[in-house]
Amino acid sequence: MVRKREIYSLPEKPTLEYEFQLWEEGFHIVAGLDEAGRGAWAGPVFAAAVVLPRDERVLRLLDGVRDSKRMTARQRNKYLDCIKSVSVAWTVNFATHEEIDARGIVPATCLAMERAIESLTYDPSYLLLDYIQIHNCACPQLSLSKGDCRSLSIAAASVIAKTARDAFMVDMDKQFPQYGFAQHKGYGTTQHRAAIDHYGPCAIHRLTFKPLVSAQNTNQEFIK
Repeated sequence: MVRKREIYSLPEKPTLEYEFQLWEEGFHIVAGLDEAGRGAWAGPVFAAAVVLPRDERVLRLLDGVRDSKRMTARQRNKYLDCIKSVSVAWTVNFATHEEIDARGIVPATCLAMERAIESLTYDPSYLLLDYIQIHNCACPQLSLSKGDCRSLSIAAASVIAKTARDAFMVDMDKQFPQYGFAQHKGYGTTQHRAAIDHYGPCAIHRLTFKPLVSAQNTNQEFIK
């Protein structure tokens, strides 16, 4: 069975080591999954799934792909179309801020991942995930610490999820310009905290997150 690696043995960049182990074991459709927006105070959590081909040339074509948080926006956008074009299949989906408030962030993240898996062109035979497990899924899976630094499939999924969510939050900035969503994408920056303190929460804020609970307790008006 596929072997884990200790955290101190992180590769210089994501590889296809886990994917090749699984392909050799007969799991032909290996999907890497990752999320974006789990720690934000506003907006959905997005999840992407990527199935890469069994071809070592992918390592060269996606040589600059890393954990999306370690890439600049320009680098992510540079590799986005390449990831999509070389993939056997890819998809992105999300869970809403209402679902996050109702279920909790971890179950909502799993829900977004389940939706991404369901919308893939092919049914995956194995899942590679970054530090999370999907309990409502019969497909075998491996949760890797720092998975987006180890597996190229997971890293590619992180880029797709991040760019999709960033684009969504830029659109939300047009509807709620006072919060600066285009700059911080809903994360807990000083600018975002100041906007919440001044305006109160808006219709896409996660009201169960601590900073928003505090804002609601001040009886500030809810911006729709």
